[in-house]
Amino acid sequence: MSDSQSDIDPSAPPSGPGCRECEEGGGWWFHLRRCAACGHVGCCDSSPAQHATRHFEETGHPYIQSYEPGEAWFYDFRSGESGSGPELAAPTSRPADQPAPGPADRVPADWTRHLHR
Repeated sequence: MSDSQSDIDPSAPPSGPGCRECEEGGGWWFHLRRCAACGHVGCCDSSPAQHATRHFEETGHPYIQSYEPGEAWFYDFRSGESGSGPELAAPTSRPADQPAPGPADRVPADWTRHLHR
């Protein structure tokens, strides 16, 4: 993974504990991804709204890191490859007690029917 200041900023804090757009709009997510350039936290491509990919499309920021506990992999939207990268500013994942999918009070009972595969 590139570590240029425009592609990855290890000092950028995450935008919050959940997907920023889902939080603002009352949505829910399956897994979370964090932009390595600016810290934006968005939902994964399996999630109904796919905000992490939308963030890449809107900003051109190519790298995301998993924002799930125990995961540190990066993904490059341009090449479609996964790899490793520098340690990003804390916190490095959603809170461990926050469920996936989440948030718990907004996940529909039939949530698996809403996932993108």
